[in-house]
Amino acid sequence: MKILLSNDDGYLAPGLNILAMHLSKIADITVVAPERNRSGASNSLTLDRPLSVKQAANGFFYVNGTPTDCVHIALTGLMQEMPDMVISGINDGANMGDDTIYSGTVAAATEGYLLGIPSFAVSMAQHQPSHFDTAASIIVDLVKKYNHSEFTEPTLLNVNVPDLPLQAIKGHQITRLGKRHKAEPVIQLQTPRGETVYWVGAAGQPNDGGEGTDFHAVAQGYVSISPIQVDLTRHSQIAAMQQWLQAKN
Repeated sequence: MKILLSNDDGYLAPGLNILAMHLSKIADITVVAPERNRSGASNSLTLDRPLSVKQAANGFFYVNGTPTDCVHIALTGLMQEMPDMVISGINDGANMGDDTIYSGTVAAATEGYLLGIPSFAVSMAQHQPSHFDTAASIIVDLVKKYNHSEFTEPTLLNVNVPDLPLQAIKGHQITRLGKRHKAEPVIQLQTPRGETVYWVGAAGQPNDGGEGTDFHAVAQGYVSISPIQVDLTRHSQIAAMQQWLQAKN
């Protein structure tokens, strides 16, 4: 089995290195990741300049671009053979609910999915976690389980893991994405030169975080597994919009 690994925290991130160590026991892995932290890059591609690919001493490839750049380059030119799976992570911090729209971790997996390859995004449910090994072990088990599945089309899974020892994890739940409250206001600061600068404010607390959501599962000590898709069409409004367009003023 061949697996492409990427992330958005950069090729030196501990989560990526721990995941690579675990998956190398069951698969032939290739790592292509950003040269630095690109959290929040979402699905952006770099189109205004050429990109370079370099190889670190441990064999990992790193790119001076976004997570999506990394996976796109790997799958369309760098790798000699297409992998059987793309896995992105392990992210330092959660990617649940509305976070997935901005997430570079999810974006890297999405690029694999868009190119027809089963893809997982995996994140720890809190920043600066202590149990990356827990998530790595869980992903190894999910990969093995997926290999024995009978899915007829590529799957895109968003996986969030509580920061707990493996034996403390209560199990897995298939979940939907929850929603957050409005984000906190930006933080306004003055530089020594008197210029005003802004830090993006923190994400809001869950607004829709009840039973069945990713927020709820993780809070209860379960691994959240959300099957997600890329179709942004709001199908329920198509008929109403057609009537609106045809109506007389």
